[in-house]
Amino acid sequence: MIDNFESCYRAARSRDARFDGWFIVAVTSTGIYCRPSCPAITPKRRNIRFYPTAAAAQAAGFRACLRCRPDAVPGSPAWDARADVAGRAMRLINDGVVDREGVSGLARRLGYTERHLGRLLVAEVGAGPLALARARRAHVARLLVETTRMPAGEIAFAAGFSSIRQFNDTFRAVFSTTPTALRRKGVRLQRTGPAGISLRLPRRAPFDGEGLLRFLGERAVTGVEEFSGGTYRRTLRLPHAAGVVGISNTEDHVRCDLRLEDPRDLGPAVERCRRLLDLDTDPVAVAEVLGADPLLGPAVRATPGRRVPRTVDGAELALRAVLGQQVSVAGARTLAGRLLGRCGDPLPGSLAGSGEGLTHLFPAPAAVANADLRGLGVPGSRAGALRDLARVLAAGEVSVEPGADREETGQRLRALRGIGPWTASYIAMRALGDPDVALASDLGVRRAVERLGQQGDPASVTVLAERWRPWRSYAIQYLWASLDARPSPKKGAVA
Repeated sequence: MIDNFESCYRAARSRDARFDGWFIVAVTSTGIYCRPSCPAITPKRRNIRFYPTAAAAQAAGFRACLRCRPDAVPGSPAWDARADVAGRAMRLINDGVVDREGVSGLARRLGYTERHLGRLLVAEVGAGPLALARARRAHVARLLVETTRMPAGEIAFAAGFSSIRQFNDTFRAVFSTTPTALRRKGVRLQRTGPAGISLRLPRRAPFDGEGLLRFLGERAVTGVEEFSGGTYRRTLRLPHAAGVVGISNTEDHVRCDLRLEDPRDLGPAVERCRRLLDLDTDPVAVAEVLGADPLLGPAVRATPGRRVPRTVDGAELALRAVLGQQVSVAGARTLAGRLLGRCGDPLPGSLAGSGEGLTHLFPAPAAVANADLRGLGVPGSRAGALRDLARVLAAGEVSVEPGADREETGQRLRALRGIGPWTASYIAMRALGDPDVALASDLGVRRAVERLGQQGDPASVTVLAERWRPWRSYAIQYLWASLDARPSPKKGAVA
């Protein structure tokens, strides 16, 4: 349980939605756990317990509230920002690693024994890997029960359960109801086609969705991405098969339309879309630091809720970052399009028609490592750097996925030919989700600082950026956005 009872109780009593996802409110008199903003009457103090995760509350014998849906909230910002083993483990579990590779696979990725990892997670988040994965499967299953007409057997398989019995038992334990009863109560959203689902992704306010989607749209690679009518669409390379997603912002949530070849990819697809949009961050915490800064304060107040555009595929982002070094955004798109034509995988026929411009999956690292890069339009040294990066990514010698050790990954990237501090830092910001990347040498950042009346040399920007810790990655977004033409012609955010 969480020790800081008074702070949590004040948040629950005020029904402060900002804390949804930060912790769970469990009520001993009812046996139910809720989100802090649950509209029900606040229970008596003696009947309340606080837990860091839904899995911890479930392990203590509580079941989910069907009124406030505590599993359908933004994730805890702590797990997204933390670089320690617990944070890395939570990101991997949310991506479905335990379902695909077991606890042994999770432990192997993190470099710990299963036993030690289990003790660490119980101490940090109140539940072990299996319990955390079970809570995730229950959430995915509920989504499928309420938003599709898939039979129960298919839902159990898609959500990662090993049997119908396990699926039903988990449903009763977590929701105190059956899948059939929950489906009757649920509101079915419109399906988008075969294996297609429309979802509402929760996010914390304020949220600059328009600016975020425009950033992604400006960098859209024809064939893989498209942006029109306020909707960003792209193809997805997922653990079991391919998918296509369309994302648009609404007044109180993000709409996510998914089409999947394999329903088992629903959980990872949703998690990667959330990661792409940085939905689990705490914008109020960011604004408290950056909004008080005399340089950035006006921009933060004018456009609250900026996010760091992330990625659905760390390897893709890393390859595009190297490919787009020292060129404009338009030039980077052109080069990525040429690479796509040489070694991209055509979108499967079952997903055809998902978008007029969506035709391919971005090339996998192994394909790039073996591709003929002559005539691509980049210097030979950069082609060599691209091939070397693709080779180590394909071999698993460098990981740029959410569970990677950020410091170790940065060191290994900088050790590769043609990858310097800027590129490694840019990958850390967008692929690894590091919230505190400075990019002091970036020409766009330096120009923005100069326009704001400060010295723009890297040393001066480095000193200035100390005021923006631990949210320097978010400060960069405000600086880039302050330029009339974002980003700069060279060394800008081109990937």
